[in-house]
Amino acid sequence: MFTGIIETLGEITTIKEEGTNLHFTVQSELSIELKIDQSVSHNGVCLTVVALTDHSHAVTAIQETLEKSNLAHLKVGSKVNLERCMQMNGRLDGHIVQGHVDQTAICVKREELDGSWEYRFKYEAQNGNVTVEKGSVCVNGISLTVVDSAADEFSVYIIPYTFEHTNLHQVNAGDTVNLEFDIIGKYVARLVGRTALPL
Repeated sequence: MFTGIIETLGEITTIKEEGTNLHFTVQSELSIELKIDQSVSHNGVCLTVVALTDHSHAVTAIQETLEKSNLAHLKVGSKVNLERCMQMNGRLDGHIVQGHVDQTAICVKREELDGSWEYRFKYEAQNGNVTVEKGSVCVNGISLTVVDSAADEFSVYIIPYTFEHTNLHQVNAGDTVNLEFDIIGKYVARLVGRTALPL
């Protein structure tokens, strides 16, 4: 379980293929504090640490993960948002994030405003995934507040700190991001969909 509050940025230093899997080596200031078998969110994807070296850690993404996230688009030098799992005795600063990406979205707008940035993302409406104005959504592992919500797209506003300390500063129109929709909203939408009776 995560909160969507990014701890640091990591940099992909190597990518190795093994069958349909990809093994990523990530260099970060957080790596030295990790342990083997620890769960870490990478761009919102919960991955298990499988190896450690000086200031680097390695994780593996299987085909299912690669198909449902933007990890397959990563290259050597790409920046990824990192967050360790939530401690149960800590504050929940963001919102409840599972680290299970629901689907990807395309950035269709990035506009620098006077002191903030507006991003708009478009996704394929499916599986009951919805956003709600003033609700929460996780983009590349970042807990954000939805400003404007439509059936298949939404917008968010980013403060300078978030822009500078996450990989959103590298996201431009046309880029792919990972989405995890609010868990409460997903359950409510699917429950309503299953119990709705025809008029």
